Amino acid sequence: MMRENQSHITEFLLLGLTSDPKQQPLLFGLFLAVYLVTVLGNLLIILAISSDPRLHTPMYFFLANLSFTDTCFSCTIVPKVLLNIHTQHCTISHTGCLVQMFFFMELALLDDFLLAVMAYDHYVAICLPLHYTTIMGPQRCLLLVAASWLSSHLLAFSLCLLMSQFSFCASHAIPHFFCDIPPLLKLACSDTHIFQVTMLTEAVLSGLIPLTCVLVSYAHIIHTILRIPSAGGKHKVFSTGGSHLTVVTLSYGTLFLVYFQPSSSCSADIGVVASVVYTMVTPVLNPFIYSLRNSDMKGALCRFFSWGKCSTL
Repeated sequence: MMRENQSHITEFLLLGLTSDPKQQPLLFGLFLAVYLVTVLGNLLIILAISSDPRLHTPMYFFLANLSFTDTCFSCTIVPKVLLNIHTQHCTISHTGCLVQMFFFMELALLDDFLLAVMAYDHYVAICLPLHYTTIMGPQRCLLLVAASWLSSHLLAFSLCLLMSQFSFCASHAIPHFFCDIPPLLKLACSDTHIFQVTMLTEAVLSGLIPLTCVLVSYAHIIHTILRIPSAGGKHKVFSTGGSHLTVVTLSYGTLFLVYFQPSSSCSADIGVVASVVYTMVTPVLNPFIYSLRNSDMKGALCRFFSWGKCSTL
């Protein structure tokens, strides 16, 4: 009986955020604006860091990698959403769906790893300042970034390989705006037990371990900050760490909301809203959080555009 209800799915239908045609232009304009700000803002961060020798430090090296990841992350999701809204042709091929899911997972995992690396960099800079140049040398920084890329690639590839073996039921409508794991699992007719165990294991490796690294790093940082006698020094460190923790909270909060709750209690609407925050809101905040509140970045941007008032910053 199960074989009769199965079919060879060649494409999926992405139902998107709403079926109301009156809301489509508003969503298109909103998502286009967010996408342009995300791409342009993060590219400006990369250009400013690469063009200013004063920003050739481990902290800004990791920030440039985070900006590059956020740019690619937005390009994986948003252009297809905009195309679907504009053309009202909301299908995606089976292969295209797997490819989108792979890049989404790889870049999301990479984002988590880089946030953990940046937290470690903050810890070394504040708690072990005399050993900073030795610990965070160029080779160590490259190794941390390369390990993050390799780990995220292998973890995402293993899940996509398992997903590619699934048979799907006659329904091919995905109640989402991109090919995410939870809605695809609900369409699968195959046994998903091995996939779910693998996903849970990878979630621990790529989610809980980096988050633990972030929390432990900032616990040591806060302990060190409280011993600083200067109020100005405390404010500067808290300001820098607060920016990083804001991104961490948004990233991990929405991820846990979508992927770390039982599928039986998982609300599709909550999952979609959390996904919008994670895929569109978080990447667009990066330029504002790390640039507008950072005098070094503002100075680098001024020098990049050769503005006359740069020396006053």
